[in-house]
Amino acid sequence: MKPGQVIVPFMIALALGGCSQEAPEDVPPRPVLSILAQPKQARAIGFTGTVEARYSADLGFQVLGRIVSRDVEVGDIVRKGQELARLDDTELDLAVSKAKADLESAAAKLDFARLNEERQRKLLQTNASTRERLEEAIEASEAAKAGVLQLQALLRKAEEQSGYATLRAETDGVVSALAAESGQVVAAGQPVVTIARLEARDAVVDIPDGQVEGAAKGATFAVVLQANPDLRVSGTVREIAPQADATTRTRRVKIALQDPPDAFRLGSMVTATPATDGKETLWLPRSAIGQEAEGSFVWVVDATKKTVHRKTVTVRPALDGVEVLDGIRAGERVVTAGVTALQENQAVRIIEETSP
Repeated sequence: MKPGQVIVPFMIALALGGCSQEAPEDVPPRPVLSILAQPKQARAIGFTGTVEARYSADLGFQVLGRIVSRDVEVGDIVRKGQELARLDDTELDLAVSKAKADLESAAAKLDFARLNEERQRKLLQTNASTRERLEEAIEASEAAKAGVLQLQALLRKAEEQSGYATLRAETDGVVSALAAESGQVVAAGQPVVTIARLEARDAVVDIPDGQVEGAAKGATFAVVLQANPDLRVSGTVREIAPQADATTRTRRVKIALQDPPDAFRLGSMVTATPATDGKETLWLPRSAIGQEAEGSFVWVVDATKKTVHRKTVTVRPALDGVEVLDGIRAGERVVTAGVTALQENQAVRIIEETSP
């Protein structure tokens, strides 16, 4: 074999081996879900809740006793000063009688002490008594006077406690709950009747934790009575629970109703819907928004090159997604899933088009 015949095959094999090592491996386009960013009117989701009184109070007796009568039931309208329930006041009346008797006895002792003091003064003027006896009479008179004042205070206290045997409404309102029955012995301060005031009412709804940002404090809601959808009032968010319920993952929101009609009774079912200004905005689902230290971003699909490019956007929460205020234009296609797994200029394949 000639030398040239050995070298040529070796060089060809070496060239083929080098080509196989330099050939890049093809990466298939990543399938993505996407949506066309289009202007649309903000969507509002209604939340079911109930009408509740903004202010309510648990009323109870200020003394221990047995209830002998209760004059109201749940749902009754009551007026300020109206009798609600009564205790057996026998023991309280006896305490008043004893205080009166003690006061009369002390008053008689005071009269005697004053007469003795006056007699000692006259006897001293005729040298028939001594100054020491006069001073003793004055001291006894002052002590008797102090005893009368003390018993007068005790009598007022006994009479006041006797008045505690009657439970009265402190404001106009409606009976929303009862916690005791006739014949039951209740302790001082134990709740017996709950009175809900009617001058201020709230619509109380539970909003999912992920959507509560669209119901910020001061936000306006339209509240509709479910029993009569033609009845609608405006309300303003006045209170939001600081944390979500551990079971339902919802947060309780209280909406102050503005001049609700009488049909908005306590316990009525209502639907509260966020008020919108009717303007069209670019809307995207929350899954399309990525977060980084610099702010929010989205991945926009280049329809010609079939690649994605990251764009920084300015958004604000909406109850069913986010509203895009700046960063993209209407008609651009935005990736809606897996935004944390993409890279700049990565090739993609659109597998589904989601309508906004």
